Amino acid sequence: MAKKKFLFVAQEVEPYLPPEKISSLGKDVATGIHKRGYEVRTFTPKWGNINERRNQLHEVIRLSGLNVTIDDNDHPLLLKVASLHPTRTQVYFIDNDDYFDKRDSDLDDVGSNRQDNDQRIIFFTRSTLETAKKLQWDPSVIHSQGWIAALTPVYLRQLTDSIIFENSKIVYTVLPDDNEVIIDSDFFRRLKDDGVKEEYLGSYSGMKLNAQLLHRMAIDNSNGVIFMTDEPDPELLAAVQAKGIPYMLKNEAEGNLEAYIEFYDKL
Repeated sequence: MAKKKFLFVAQEVEPYLPPEKISSLGKDVATGIHKRGYEVRTFTPKWGNINERRNQLHEVIRLSGLNVTIDDNDHPLLLKVASLHPTRTQVYFIDNDDYFDKRDSDLDDVGSNRQDNDQRIIFFTRSTLETAKKLQWDPSVIHSQGWIAALTPVYLRQLTDSIIFENSKIVYTVLPDDNEVIIDSDFFRRLKDDGVKEEYLGSYSGMKLNAQLLHRMAIDNSNGVIFMTDEPDPELLAAVQAKGIPYMLKNEAEGNLEAYIEFYDKL
């Protein structure tokens, strides 16, 4: 019997970033799901402090070269790949000098304080989904994790017409954000430029442009949600409960990959 395919869109993955809560979680999910019978491919940004030589990243020429247009400017995709040990699952790195090169003003490893975060999220999301389509990767589960991946469920449900994803179940993990994620005031306008309907975006009018908004949009377009806390934000939890979709809390999910498999299977 063919293995189920699992597309993991992760904010951070160890060992490419230092071993901390979020990056370690990224590694544990990718390797743990693989060990439990899934065929896994992971997509993550190629953050500027990822050492390409030490981590043996190399460019995938045939999949690079996509131009993502944002505000009438073309931003080229450089796609790189490495093998995640010990399972040797493939990790694809979405790279662009404008959006992911580390700057001295970064508050943290992923630059959550940058003024262009909404553009970075759009670029990462579009590049990930277009690359998955080129690979003819038809996953049974698409699991996105963290604010940088929060538009993945939105674009899958509001934009893509690809038959590759039509049967995929979408899971979103809400990560505890230690830092305030800055979102530009043109965020909704840029989503509209990409084809997201104005009527849909209107449902979020009045919400603050921050990580809370990103999490809410992801939840509204997902089939299941994992909170990496035991005390989720009441508004986000209420949104999940109103949809009637399955969810897990940190005490159920942390270190328990069998719980993940059971969660995916009931979607």
